[in-house]
Amino acid sequence: MLKKISPAFIALALVAGCGGSGGESAAEYDHAMEAPVQEVAVSGSRMAMSDESYAEPSPAPDRPDVEPGVQQYIAYSHSLGLRLPKGSVEPMLQGHVEDCRTAGTETCIVINSNVYSSNEDYVSGNVSIRATPDWIATFLGGVEAETEAADGEITSRSTRAEDLTRSIIDTGARLDAQRTLRSRLEGLLERRDGTLGDLLQIERELARVIGEIESTEAQLRALRLRVSMSSLDVSYETKVPAFSSSSSNPLGEAIGDFFYNLSSAIAAVITAFAVGLPWLVLIGIFLWIWLKLFWPWIRRKRPTKASKP
Repeated sequence: MLKKISPAFIALALVAGCGGSGGESAAEYDHAMEAPVQEVAVSGSRMAMSDESYAEPSPAPDRPDVEPGVQQYIAYSHSLGLRLPKGSVEPMLQGHVEDCRTAGTETCIVINSNVYSSNEDYVSGNVSIRATPDWIATFLGGVEAETEAADGEITSRSTRAEDLTRSIIDTGARLDAQRTLRSRLEGLLERRDGTLGDLLQIERELARVIGEIESTEAQLRALRLRVSMSSLDVSYETKVPAFSSSSSNPLGEAIGDFFYNLSSAIAAVITAFAVGLPWLVLIGIFLWIWLKLFWPWIRRKRPTKASKP
């Protein structure tokens, strides 16, 4: 005998079939096609997003390529290498860290900073920060002038751009579909049509969808943060003189270790002589025996062999 299927269970199956955890119905897909994409403010070649853009992501169709005319979401990362005179590395590094902290966490954040000192002549370090594109542009311009004034040089400078447009649009569309599914499940719970088992199943599905929504929202915030705040890595190193006694300079190390290396070479020769002397005495004894005893006897035996018929 077949059991009666409750209307709530049928509705849950229809909801799962239409929405799922990341899909959309045909009507939702058409709505996503018509929904405008969030704009970002452009400054030069960089982009900054307002705080309002975090509130509600914009859905977009799932297509192989981004449609022409859609606003691009670009994340920039910069790297800079500086070589400075002796005693200038640590003060400049600390000054850059202080400039970032003074700007405030909404504008600039220090991710990490390190200083390494192998000896009194050589100091190196690095700073990693995340800041708004406008602040980084101003900072890079000031670093050039500051390095030149300190009689230093910029050894490397690079900028890398990563297109996050597809990731942001797809994540926003998936989040919109999950929110629609959540609304449908909440509607089923409010009507309370069905048995207790059906209602419990709807609540479990609703809890799963809410967890996915929170996870997707976190992913979207992280992607948008990479667009709104660029990353910058600055490395510092000491400019080592040609005849410095620093161990980081091969020429200075060779000059400083000249007498040590010379004494080591003489010691090696003396050691080799001491090890080889017993062998030289032993070889001399065998050579003397050969010349005094065996060699004259061999010479006497040769004419005797030649005289035989």
